[in-house]
Amino acid sequence: MTAPDSRPEASDALSVLNRVFGYKSFRPAQQEIIDHVVAGHDALVLMPTGGGKSLCYQIPALVREGVGVVVSPLIALMQDQVHALTALGVRAGFLNSTQDVDERRAVESAFLAGELDLLYLAPERLRVDSTLRLLDRGTISLFAIDEAHCVAQWGHDFRPDYLALSMLHERWPEVPRIALTATATEATRAEIATRLNLREARHFVTGFDRPNIQYRIVPKDEPRRQLLKLLRTEHTGDAGIVYCLSRASVEKIAAFLVENGIEALPYHAGLDPRVRAANQARFLREDGIVMVATIAFGMGVDKPDVRFVAHLDLPRSVEGYYQETGRAGRDGLPSTAWLAYGLQDVVQQRKMIDTSEGDEAHRRRLRAHLDAMLALCETVECRRVRLLDYFGQQGAPCGNCDTCLSPPEAWDGTIAAQKLLSTVVRLQRERGQKFGAGQIVDILLGRKTPKVTQFRHDELSVFGVGTDLSEAEWRGVVRQLLAQGLLGVEGDYGTLVLTEESRGVLSRAREVRLRREPKRAERAAKAPKAAAAAADLPEEAVPVFERLRAWRAAKAKEQGVPAYVIFHDATLREIATLSPTSLADLGKVSGVGENKLAKYGEEILQTLTG
Repeated sequence: MTAPDSRPEASDALSVLNRVFGYKSFRPAQQEIIDHVVAGHDALVLMPTGGGKSLCYQIPALVREGVGVVVSPLIALMQDQVHALTALGVRAGFLNSTQDVDERRAVESAFLAGELDLLYLAPERLRVDSTLRLLDRGTISLFAIDEAHCVAQWGHDFRPDYLALSMLHERWPEVPRIALTATATEATRAEIATRLNLREARHFVTGFDRPNIQYRIVPKDEPRRQLLKLLRTEHTGDAGIVYCLSRASVEKIAAFLVENGIEALPYHAGLDPRVRAANQARFLREDGIVMVATIAFGMGVDKPDVRFVAHLDLPRSVEGYYQETGRAGRDGLPSTAWLAYGLQDVVQQRKMIDTSEGDEAHRRRLRAHLDAMLALCETVECRRVRLLDYFGQQGAPCGNCDTCLSPPEAWDGTIAAQKLLSTVVRLQRERGQKFGAGQIVDILLGRKTPKVTQFRHDELSVFGVGTDLSEAEWRGVVRQLLAQGLLGVEGDYGTLVLTEESRGVLSRAREVRLRREPKRAERAAKAPKAAAAAADLPEEAVPVFERLRAWRAAKAKEQGVPAYVIFHDATLREIATLSPTSLADLGKVSGVGENKLAKYGEEILQTLTG
């Protein structure tokens, strides 16, 4: 927007969408949400990542009188968000702790003069009196609270500063508020509404399905090798994120990938802030970078062409898993969510919960989160159906996840479970001993290892009773019994113990159904390759698309912004396919608004002519 008096009326929301953002029509629910907020009402919006949440507050901010104030949790990404809006001709600014006094004063002056459409703030800024006094002196069109799940105290990404945002309604009761998130169960939605004082807000839930993401969960078997195979066979040259539980793992995996010719960078809270910021900037601005990170990375990352998200450790909750995997494929193109999961993950997570801070109610909540995540990992049903069901949404088998492509077999594991639980019983009752999974499996397989011989475990009646299963299969039994709560773990060494539920199995009162993994070769053969950026383009359009990408990369480097700030891949694909010959034709392409047409139109037409 170029001048205060050019602000459109409420009826012009579609015109703003077309003229400023370059889109011809709204996505499902967007217009209803926008009209609701433009009319001055509060809203709580749940929309999947990549579903167009930001337009739900950006367009009302352009339509309503005043400045839209956006509360965003990540300072590091505000600059990119503002760059993206500025490239569209929207007058946007931010206030955060990275700015010097002169920069802050310039933004404050623009706000007070009505020369901004959107102002981005970190939540902690709203706890500063000077910020509140500044907002009192201006005209605010709306408050947008992004990543609103951060207010849920026992959610997967709790931020204490979000708790103070309930005061927005108390201090500015006439200003509409819109809280947005991609991840929240019904209980979390209720907590958001309560903590943000949004009890009267209308809830908009557009669904959680991301049909372009292929969900795959594999048993851990040399996970570094498995990850490398995934990247080499399915995602060569693609941008992606690899999540690890610990900082040490992040460093090791990033180094391993670099050693094997993959351009990877580490990201975790222990890195020097300058290194962390530089790595994030490279990931956002360059093509084909793999970011290896803890969950400290990713919230608010608006990079549309992330083709895969890989987890080398078990996420703590389904909400966290959904949030993290949702960073893949924001552009709607085929993408992969891949998780390597093993027995040690279960042992480690159970131990972390048992030793966590907080009261028993908190630990019960954490256990419930973990149990739901384990159920997703161990299901023999469609992953997508199970995932959607967790969020209260029904779905049909997708035909695209691993369990649909290579259905695992469910088998009666009652006898196997009895053998394993009996071994735990005999060790404790006859010897007064507790051991981890490795020793239990050696006893069942009849292995006379030094440790077995030392403790005379070869004299137990259960020694060698499990030769009908392999070591990998027995470890799968242990993992699944832990997942079902039929086996417990305690202590620093992860020793196995019985639970209340174990008795029903030992007494033959309870049947145990277990999952048998499909053969690895079959699974690999049926898993389709994720599409690369140029996939599905007409053959003659591929070199044109690559020329456009090269042009975009040069412009992004010149301006010091991420490539997607110039244009998304989807827009370049459409340009390459349609090959417009005039500015008028180019202006009809989705994602080419007035400002970008004026700024880049001639250069694009020149690039098309080669």
